[in-house]
Amino acid sequence: MAGRENKDTKSRAGGRPAEKGRADKAKTGAEAENKKRGDKKQAGAGKKSHKLRNFLIILLLIIALLGAGLYMAVSSAYDKMNYKEIEAFSDLPMQEDGVINILLIGNDSRQNGEDGRSDAMILLSVSTRTKSIYMTSLLRDMYVDIPGYKGNRLNAAYSYGGAELLMETVRQNLGISINRYVLVNFEAFANLVDSVGGIELELTKEEIEYVNGYLVEYNMLLGRPQGTDNMDASAGGLVHLNGAQALAYSRNRYIGTDFGRTERQRKVLTAVFGKLPGAVLTNFNGLTDGLLPNLTTNLTKDECFRLTLMAPKLLTYDMASDNIPQPGTYKNVTIRGMSVLEVDFEANRGYLRQRLYGE
Repeated sequence: MAGRENKDTKSRAGGRPAEKGRADKAKTGAEAENKKRGDKKQAGAGKKSHKLRNFLIILLLIIALLGAGLYMAVSSAYDKMNYKEIEAFSDLPMQEDGVINILLIGNDSRQNGEDGRSDAMILLSVSTRTKSIYMTSLLRDMYVDIPGYKGNRLNAAYSYGGAELLMETVRQNLGISINRYVLVNFEAFANLVDSVGGIELELTKEEIEYVNGYLVEYNMLLGRPQGTDNMDASAGGLVHLNGAQALAYSRNRYIGTDFGRTERQRKVLTAVFGKLPGAVLTNFNGLTDGLLPNLTTNLTKDECFRLTLMAPKLLTYDMASDNIPQPGTYKNVTIRGMSVLEVDFEANRGYLRQRLYGE
């Protein structure tokens, strides 16, 4: 009996190491399996990370290629314009305090040049502060202080010293920072309207009669037969205007004085801007070939590229138009035999600051 107990005891004692060995083996196998799974998981994560990195690299390459292609397109278009540096403004930024101010100058030159008078002056302002684009006509008969000269009408500043003096004059009298300009002549204006396929506007019968009257001079200057592009004076209402007709409509200052004329100019430009995105896609060459050779500007190529990149955002901005001086801030007077507008510039400076900068 005692022998059996001793035998069983030894058997049990001898069995414990075997069981322990099997447990250790099982534990080791489980650890190995877990490690194997962990390695697979890590490898899978590594592959995903590698794929994501490759995707990002490809995406960046595509963006870079598109950017390069866009820059080449902008560069090609820019080379068709006439760049004229103004040293006094070269080191000044295009945008200040969240607003880009560009002075659009329409001169009455019949050829591509800077001769002639500033027939139209429109302050084009892109405000990232108010998310708006403003077109503000500056009436040419405002009596202003012109740096280095006697006081005179605003458009005299351009006659005395071109775009540079005109920008300095506007800055001094209206307190608005303007460092960039675009000069447009008659031909560019007409070509711009034609390149977007013409525009539709409401015209009265009287306005149509004046369109036909201004076309007489335009046809004579271009050597076209008289009667070319004449409109039906009995067809007032919503009408289609081509480039020559839109130009004639914009020059009329006999209905509504110069205030009416500048309002008509803004109506034309607003209608053109509305059709411009479509024209860029469908008639890019016609747009650039007809317009750009007749533009002169101090905007650099890089600045034009920046404006192009802003275009998608600008399409979401509100567009508004107005004129300076504001109602109730001026009076008609005669100075040195000139019929001019005597303006309360302090009131108009405040109006512009609030409108453009939200102050």
